[in-house]
Amino acid sequence: MGCLTPPTTQEERQHNTALSPPLSLLVSRARDDNEKPRRGRGTPRFRSPEMESSGSWDAIVWNQIEDPRSRRSTQGMDEYLLEDEEVHAQGHGVNLLNTDEAGIVSVTNFRLLFVSQATKSIVELGTIPLTTIEKLNDVSLQDVKLQSLPHKYDKNQPRELLQVIGKDMRVIVFAFRPRTKQKNEVFDALRRYTKPANLWELYAFSCDPSTVDKTSDPKSRLLKEYKRLFSKQFPKSGSGFEVEKDSMHKNLWRLTTVNSSYSLCSTYPSQLIVPKSISDEDLWQASTFRAGRRLPIISWCDPGSGAVLARSSQPLVGLMMNFRNNADEKLVSALCPQIFDPKKPPRKLYIVDARPRANALANGAKGGGSESSSNYPKSEVLFLGIQNIHTMRDSLSRLRDYVDAHGSISSNGTSSAVSLVGDRRNRGSTWGGGSLNSMTQFSSMLGEWLNHIQNILVGASWIAAQIAQESASVLVHCSDGWDRTTQLIALACLLLDPYYRTFDGFQALVEKDWLAFGHPFAERMGIPTVTENGGSQYELLRQPSLGNLSSSPSRTSLGPPGSSSNTSAQSQTSNNSSPILLQWLDCIAQLLRLYPSAFEFSSKFLADFMDCVFSCRFGNFLCNSEREREQSGVTSSCHCMWTYLADLRASGGSYHEHFNPFYDAASYDAPLVPPAAALAPTLWPQFYLRWTCPPESQGGGLESHWHSMSKKYAASIKAKEMAESRSRDIKMRMESMLADLQRERRASSSALAMAQKARRENAAIKRAIQSIGCEVNFSMNENQVDRTEEMSYSFRREADAGSQQDDNADLSVSISAIEDSLVSDTPSDQVCESLCPLRTREGCRWPHAACAQLGSQFVGLKANFDAFDRLSIEDCYFGPE
Repeated sequence: MGCLTPPTTQEERQHNTALSPPLSLLVSRARDDNEKPRRGRGTPRFRSPEMESSGSWDAIVWNQIEDPRSRRSTQGMDEYLLEDEEVHAQGHGVNLLNTDEAGIVSVTNFRLLFVSQATKSIVELGTIPLTTIEKLNDVSLQDVKLQSLPHKYDKNQPRELLQVIGKDMRVIVFAFRPRTKQKNEVFDALRRYTKPANLWELYAFSCDPSTVDKTSDPKSRLLKEYKRLFSKQFPKSGSGFEVEKDSMHKNLWRLTTVNSSYSLCSTYPSQLIVPKSISDEDLWQASTFRAGRRLPIISWCDPGSGAVLARSSQPLVGLMMNFRNNADEKLVSALCPQIFDPKKPPRKLYIVDARPRANALANGAKGGGSESSSNYPKSEVLFLGIQNIHTMRDSLSRLRDYVDAHGSISSNGTSSAVSLVGDRRNRGSTWGGGSLNSMTQFSSMLGEWLNHIQNILVGASWIAAQIAQESASVLVHCSDGWDRTTQLIALACLLLDPYYRTFDGFQALVEKDWLAFGHPFAERMGIPTVTENGGSQYELLRQPSLGNLSSSPSRTSLGPPGSSSNTSAQSQTSNNSSPILLQWLDCIAQLLRLYPSAFEFSSKFLADFMDCVFSCRFGNFLCNSEREREQSGVTSSCHCMWTYLADLRASGGSYHEHFNPFYDAASYDAPLVPPAAALAPTLWPQFYLRWTCPPESQGGGLESHWHSMSKKYAASIKAKEMAESRSRDIKMRMESMLADLQRERRASSSALAMAQKARRENAAIKRAIQSIGCEVNFSMNENQVDRTEEMSYSFRREADAGSQQDDNADLSVSISAIEDSLVSDTPSDQVCESLCPLRTREGCRWPHAACAQLGSQFVGLKANFDAFDRLSIEDCYFGPE
């Protein structure tokens, strides 16, 4: 579910943690004199004497206030909670009837959290943000048709049930243990926290403001979008600008800051695009003729033809439709500048009223109404017949009830048993828990909702066609100009401008036509907002809607809370709540089905976007207008939803499910004008069926198959990369071992060569020493001692590999001079006798021979006479000099 569901994987948990910074002590921020200080999680719940005496928040000694993190209650749920999320109430041994699963249900400051007892993981179906809850019903098991419950329950044992109805098509039921306080604690906490007393008690304000990115704000992004639409760049000075793309467009439009203080219109943005020929004074006069002072303002301009798409609220023509305003007529006429080209017909202006004609006339009794084409030259007035917010709300409620009753996962614990049709025991009387006549009922409910979607699609497509094909300008309005008008304007822009069919363009479109132009999100979602003096406006929004649970798809209202144990509870449905944004997203999903290669984003992105708006986890869609969001400090106090969605896409790369795999920008770089025959909508399964029919909601489209295959492909690519990484590591280790082996081999060869050289030198020295009448004795680990004076030394032998001696043994060498009495008279046993070149026929005459006087150089060595000095050698051995 994208941003709504808790992180179930390590990747998602790290991502959510990055967006939910650690909680720190909040200090008071400077506020306007007419604005009440808001109480965040870091502000105290009481006024200290210092505060009372000084009357200023700055007088508080903040280091004496307890850090709210020390009071954070988790009740053993730390691993399942988001940053700054804390538990207010908890129930153990609770059954989720939809899936017949037992677990722990917790009410936090952000959501109703259900953790499975068997798997120790979060159950997505049973976990819903508090602001997504539309209605609560507190009943007992006896009030439900027992035959619809799972057979494992004891029908004679009472069970306490809590039904939760969500704005996202969810209907879930929890069964609590009887005769315990758990259900009451959970129910009371839900009643308290699903409808906070003021705006700043929402979870979005629980983060540390110092962690909020303030580098870009919605007003600067709106100005950037104006620049993209109307000019290459703004002038360095002045507040106005002229279009420079084409000479035909010069001096047509300008940017005005007349509403910079929101005094012209409190629900419009601070910067407006208006015709250059209309002065600010004209704007003030024209605003008095429109409901809510929402005068005609340009929303989009065709860069080729110069045709514009404008929006406003209904004119205040009165019951007799005879009131007029010259400034308003001048402004509307200026939206359609004429091009003096004899080859082209005069440009036409269409004034599109989104309401049924009867509704527009009925509004005349309240001072409203619609335009007369006779008062606006070259104009034509049309009515689209789109119903009001109350009709849309009731239609969605009926559709939700039926989808819940006939889905494969139902809130009463039974599934839609299509296989029971034709069962002899039931005589074919059951289908999805009801009669076969329910098919007709379902077609009626589904057709009603799809008819509303079709009306919006047809209206927006017709508007886009007039601008793209006729170069006509179009002014769109309904009653207030912020519901049906916004739907039509935003959908027509999506059809006309390929940029709005990308991720960046979608954000720019939503921020321009939904947020900046004042769609009342707080009223439509039933959450508190701020009033003129900076306080919290929630009296109207907190009106309870009461009901009881029954097996019938329809739920009726009962008495006030606490009137009986079977009565209910508070509902998030205020008198002005309505699924206006959901209908617009539904229309986009229908277009995505018709043009699967024209959009960069997928249907899953649209569903996750709607979930983010419902959750109120971010500050983008709080309050009713740009002015209220600026007054409440939403931009500087809450995290941004667009950043969250962008990071979510980045975490999955190009294979993320928010990307449309079939997107082809080059083939769809022009306006989309769908034919009327193709505008036959079907139920959007990715949103409406995801809770009751999970397999069917994702398994029917090429997009879902592609994402399934892409996930497998991505997994195989990841496995391949891991295998290649391991292979590279093994190869590097082998190369390192080979290099070490080569070094060892070279060292071994060098040592062997040295050993061989030393052996040759030792052999030569031995022969030389023996030639002078000395004997050489070798011994291991002992000293050779002779009767005569000796010369000995010891060294660590590094013998060659063929030696059988221990490498660590010490080799002792003794060299001793032989006594004269031991020398043979016949020197035939001397070694040098066979080698001496001075040997005569008479034999060796050493030491009287000449060899003794040559330093024994006949063996190729130069004698070390210093060694000889240490020997006892008779002088008679050597002849006189």
